[in-house]
Amino acid sequence: MHRSGTSLITNWLYNCGLQVGEHLLKANEGNAEGHFEDIEFLRMHEEILTSNDFPSSGYVYDKEIDISVYQLEKLKTVIKIKNSRYKQWGWKEPRTCLFLQLYRELIPDSKYLVIFRDYPSVVNSLLKRDFSSVDKKYLSRNFFPRLVWIYFRRSRRKQKFYRDNAESFLKVWIEYNEHILSMLKELPAEDYIAISYSLLEKCDEQVFSFLTNKWRFALQYFSFKEVYNKNLISNVIDIDPFINDMALLSKAKSVEDDFKRYLKAY
Repeated sequence: MHRSGTSLITNWLYNCGLQVGEHLLKANEGNAEGHFEDIEFLRMHEEILTSNDFPSSGYVYDKEIDISVYQLEKLKTVIKIKNSRYKQWGWKEPRTCLFLQLYRELIPDSKYLVIFRDYPSVVNSLLKRDFSSVDKKYLSRNFFPRLVWIYFRRSRRKQKFYRDNAESFLKVWIEYNEHILSMLKELPAEDYIAISYSLLEKCDEQVFSFLTNKWRFALQYFSFKEVYNKNLISNVIDIDPFINDMALLSKAKSVEDDFKRYLKAY
């Protein structure tokens, strides 16, 4: 799922020597350290989404996504070229979650490193990131309007923004994680490793050992602490009060409980 620490973890894998893409999405306001997203897969996913009249962000739920023959052949070509150039390779791109069944067919011998982050942390991060663009607009104004924003309007506007968007972001979190769960239920246990986002700082050596000893990836150990920056982790507030649909909260908590059955505990 978006905002689940996948950029951080792909940064770590990149430093361990994994080929994660020839052209990677650069850093921006939403991700100061870089996204580490393979642009070829990113652009393909965006193209598929927009051709279905869905937002290119991939913030969708309860939608069927159609893929044209042309788009399917383009994906096959990208995969074929990468297979011809590299003995081991991978990619990170959150929208991949929406196409997992397709990729299982296209790359049947692939392995999956699944990163799970709880819904309060993810929804908080999405809200904080999107509100920051609103905040930046007002902070760029002249002195007096800027003061009015900081001392009188910002707090109320932020509360409204959270009320207006928290539920939608939670639905996206559920959609993505349900896609992942559906795949995990079908995969042989030896083809995936699922870990909690919060654990990697303490168990990177165990994960590295799994990748190299179980999956036989040729990598060089690089300490996760070298890429982990606590200052970039968002503070988490209770988002439940911003959700009006109690059934939605219940569903999110049920998804979390289902996921715990698959998480590796170190």
